[in-house]
Amino acid sequence: MSFPVEKVRADFPVLTREVNGLPLAYLDSAASAQKPAQVIDAEAEFYRHGYAAVHRGIHTLSAEATQRMENVRTQIGAFLNTRSPEELVFVRGTTEGINLVANSWGSDQVHAGENILISQMEHHANIVPWQMLCERVGAELRVIPLNDDGTLQLEQLDTLLDERTRLVAITQVSNVLGTENPVAEIIAKAHQVGAKVLVDGAQAVMHHQVDVQALDCDFYVFSGHKLYGPTGIGVLYVKDEILQAMPPWEGGGSMIATVSLSEGTTYARAPWRFEAGTPNTGGIIGLGAAIEYVSAIGLEAIAEYEQVLMQYALAELASVPDLKLYGPANRLGVIAFNLGKHHAYDVGSFLDNYGVAVRTGHHCAMPLMAFYQVPAMCRASLVMYNTMEEVDRLVAGLKRTHHLLG
Repeated sequence: MSFPVEKVRADFPVLTREVNGLPLAYLDSAASAQKPAQVIDAEAEFYRHGYAAVHRGIHTLSAEATQRMENVRTQIGAFLNTRSPEELVFVRGTTEGINLVANSWGSDQVHAGENILISQMEHHANIVPWQMLCERVGAELRVIPLNDDGTLQLEQLDTLLDERTRLVAITQVSNVLGTENPVAEIIAKAHQVGAKVLVDGAQAVMHHQVDVQALDCDFYVFSGHKLYGPTGIGVLYVKDEILQAMPPWEGGGSMIATVSLSEGTTYARAPWRFEAGTPNTGGIIGLGAAIEYVSAIGLEAIAEYEQVLMQYALAELASVPDLKLYGPANRLGVIAFNLGKHHAYDVGSFLDNYGVAVRTGHHCAMPLMAFYQVPAMCRASLVMYNTMEEVDRLVAGLKRTHHLLG
């Protein structure tokens, strides 16, 4: 296939740097992706020439900044195929989006004796807020178990789902295993018992097109920094009929209609009801630039290239002695592994000596580590700016590390 990977790489300034005297092979994009010049420039241009506080300002810069922010909301609506841009709330990231749902919708809609269903592969951000909610209201947290190959035991859904299930919170793609869950099927089953569904899309939106209407999810959340955008900005999608009924979570400026010390406060219409305080407008502008960037390349072309790269990596890694891979044969974006009995931190440190950056640790998925009975894993990410030559360097680095560590 023909994918302009060198042209793409040229847009990412950091990819030209060296680490320990060697060209950087950045294989940690699942933690946080690098940013193209187009995103960096868009955010810098806003701060240089267009910055002002949004909302209510009558002067030109404020009005322009507000319009640019709302234009990005419209842009993201098209990107996710929402029915309306007003179904989108700007948040700091996936973690804040999930906490918003747990504290607003969850506190209002989940009661003692009811249950929330998650899976054993979830990121802590899609576990802890639900644990806190269940402890607060007296609800039960249920868990879809894993198979050894890193897929979910979906046959358990019929037992786990019942008329008391209020929410299913599920990752679209595992941040550790790369497992892509059949979320459309899970959503349909959940809706049959009247449960709502939140999809954690943090590891999905950069790899292929997402259509929230086709999925029919009730909530969808992702982070900008994994989509080649800035840190500190993310998006929460909520179906309009749910969003408009949700009580506010944080109070402050911009989320009110009226405030009176004697008569109380009335709140703005959603989504603005959930955007208290001064937003990360520069981050929103940068996120818009990131979405424009990947859309120009084409998510279909990106997905095709990344799958070719993934298959090449899996084939080459098979030649590394004592390498243990975790996850299904068909995976998206990431490869989790351990090398013999060596701790992931040691392996990652050796790879860094060779200029290869991978993530090591529990990956904010300690229940998943417990399932595989390991304290940590190494994780290599493969995205649109990675190359087969970088995969070769990973493989060579692992073979060298195996030789040195024994």
